[in-house]
Amino acid sequence: MKRMACLIRRALTVTLPLALMACAAGPDFRPPANDHPEHFLPPAVTAANEGPTFDAHAAPPAAWWMAYRSPELDALVARALARHPDIAAAQAALAATQEMVEAQRSAFFPSVSAAFQPTRQKTAGTLSSVPASGAYIYSLHTAQLNVGFTPDVFGGNRRQVEALAAQSDVARFQLEATRVTLVANLCTAVVNAAVLREQRDITQRLVAGQRDSLAILQRRRDAGDAGDADVLLQQASLAQTLSTLPPIEKALGQAEDAVAVLTGAFPDSSTLPLPALEQLSLPASLPVSVPARLLERRPDVLAAQAQWHAATAQIGVAEAARLPDVQIDATLGSSADRISRLFSAGTGLWSLAGNLAAPLFDGGALAHRQRAAEATERQYAAVYRSTVFTAFGNVADALRAVQSDASAVAATGQSSASCARSYAIARAQLAAGDLSMQSLLLTQAACQQADLAKVQAEGNQLADVAALFQALGGGWSEEVGVPEAGAHAKAATKRMTTAFMQ
Repeated sequence: MKRMACLIRRALTVTLPLALMACAAGPDFRPPANDHPEHFLPPAVTAANEGPTFDAHAAPPAAWWMAYRSPELDALVARALARHPDIAAAQAALAATQEMVEAQRSAFFPSVSAAFQPTRQKTAGTLSSVPASGAYIYSLHTAQLNVGFTPDVFGGNRRQVEALAAQSDVARFQLEATRVTLVANLCTAVVNAAVLREQRDITQRLVAGQRDSLAILQRRRDAGDAGDADVLLQQASLAQTLSTLPPIEKALGQAEDAVAVLTGAFPDSSTLPLPALEQLSLPASLPVSVPARLLERRPDVLAAQAQWHAATAQIGVAEAARLPDVQIDATLGSSADRISRLFSAGTGLWSLAGNLAAPLFDGGALAHRQRAAEATERQYAAVYRSTVFTAFGNVADALRAVQSDASAVAATGQSSASCARSYAIARAQLAAGDLSMQSLLLTQAACQQADLAKVQAEGNQLADVAALFQALGGGWSEEVGVPEAGAHAKAATKRMTTAFMQ
């Protein structure tokens, strides 16, 4: 029995390292060459930015949302990352893929099973195959250890591990993309809610001013200094302004509900405070980095590359399926008529068998599967290139938006300030009787529109900063990146070889 165990160990010690060190079938995945422009936008366009400066040598910080310098927003993001079910779902998907990798790696090891079979049987009298006792009715107890091993001679299992590991990378990058998207959507919702609250306050202040003007007009009418037409005109203007409040209130409620849902709470149970518009700061400098770094860090680009890697490895799996397969089976055990005699002298049994099988004819099924794998690889190569184009387009669009927002904020700020001065002059002229009520109302309406436009421009600028960070792939931590091509297979080879050579 010891001799048999030694033979099994020697067979595995010889065949396992040879199998693991052999070349794997199929092509090795080669990361794509960095064929891209040097800039997201022409340098002249970037240099014309009137808002925050663009730093091409800086990388987005991991906690990029802290650039707004709002403790309230930081608390909302922390809650969203901890409680939102999309994060939990992505984490579970990643854990599942990691377990599948480990399950596939188990094929590098021999499978070992134990069996115990007690029987009571009778041998026919016409037969001579009876126990040494000569009894035709007897009990038989058999205990044995079964060992099976399939050397990965042509690397089919290594390619399968490589493919599953690449799929695990896809899940990891999708988790990172989920985090980035969740935080960007939350920042946008918070900014939107702050803008709507400010617009509501502007409208409410305008309503209060119009009511004061209406009261003044009514007193002047009673004194004979104004006519009914002026009063009716002011009443109509007040009613028109009041009619704009319900849509703002509705949109504000929806924005607050969105914030609650994004933080993993029901709309009626959210208790975290939301920052006001003036509590959200605009970063003085925005990191842009260079296109090459974007391809190394943006999660959706990395996920597309990992998916391409997995499809390449599947070609090797399909190719290895067309090659011979080696199987080694060994049995070691004992058989006796009584349990007490198991493993005693003379009861041992063993067997060692090898099996070599190769497909000869299958109607072309294996060849077609390999061609399908090759077509799938071409598909995901094209998907990767499309994802890269989309990523560059997103960054370029976000940069243009930030630049446009800076011009819009400057213009609307100047317009709002001018309207405020004009309205103050108009009120003084109306009080002195040098201006008609209709002219004052027109000035008042223009001021309201200017203030609302200014607030909206500021909100767009803050929201587009979040869009830029999202386009850049969020914060660039050291954990994000694609492993070296073949790293999973190399690690498995080294681990298995070391275990069996010791």
